[in-house]
Amino acid sequence: MPVLLDIEASGFGRGSYPIEVGLARADGSYCSFLVQPLSEWTHWDPKAELLHGISRDRLVREGHAIIEVARWLNDELTEIGVAYSDSWGYDNTWLSLLFHHAGMLPRFRLEALRRLLDEYQLSVWTVTKEALIRDNAIQRHRAGDDAHLLQLTYQHTLDASRHRPSSE
Repeated sequence: MPVLLDIEASGFGRGSYPIEVGLARADGSYCSFLVQPLSEWTHWDPKAELLHGISRDRLVREGHAIIEVARWLNDELTEIGVAYSDSWGYDNTWLSLLFHHAGMLPRFRLEALRRLLDEYQLSVWTVTKEALIRDNAIQRHRAGDDAHLLQLTYQHTLDASRHRPSSE
């Protein structure tokens, strides 16, 4: 089972930064950490806060220091070597920002989840994901839950792909 990574952010675009990092591990367990923003990280999009429900004040109070989050990611992912994201462009940018400000290099790669999916998985991805959200009451736009949802969706679409009748 691939390891999935998801990042929630202060918004999108210029000036945005990571506020929560979540992982779904190969064994199916998942977790996340809030990220304490640096003082120079001032961008805040109220629309993003409406989605993820995390206030900047909460990040200041409960967030982990950037270096702690970077160390945790390296501890979790060095041996595995790779994690996957469904929003590689955004997540890779935010991950790079996090490691840059931690003064560290990631000891793993972040790859696009799409690279693992066959055509059939891609064709049933959205409907499968929506069914899993509905049937399992999964909270959206929280990094750990979203990483877990991606992993469940991957597993369900893979199973469906393996068991579909051949079109010969």
